[in-house]
Amino acid sequence: MPEPGDTPTPADIPESGNPPQPDQRLFFLLQRAAHQLRTAADRRCLAAAGITTAQLGALFAVRDRPGVTQRELARTLGLRESAVTALVTRLTAAGLLTKAAHPREHRAVTLELTVDGDAALRAAQPEIDRFNGELRALLGEQGFTRTAAALDRLAHWEP
Repeated sequence: MPEPGDTPTPADIPESGNPPQPDQRLFFLLQRAAHQLRTAADRRCLAAAGITTAQLGALFAVRDRPGVTQRELARTLGLRESAVTALVTRLTAAGLLTKAAHPREHRAVTLELTVDGDAALRAAQPEIDRFNGELRALLGEQGFTRTAAALDRLAHWEP
């Protein structure tokens, strides 16, 4: 099977004589791929560490920026503050995050990873590595790198 972006060989061309055209409904394809990947990754992360990919993303963000506020976390994750409030409430109730009063902003709280939160990240890491390895095998190393770069550009695009 050709790598994404490869020029089709004669064996890849259907009987019509025309090379297959990639689907041009990019937004639809992104939504479909995101749903399929999130569903598979959620199943794996729940089995490995008892957390979803949304929770995993929040835990990684807090680990990388201890003391982050909920507003900053929302911006980092690309979520509404109300969604992050609910997410943080669940992670705090599960003992994976702690909240503390912000030293300068009386209405803000800072977030810290707990020992159990760190353990959940460590438990999920082998499954994350396995999942990324499967995606590298599917897309090829160059396809994986190009896809990651393109998705990063899209994630930071401000239309």
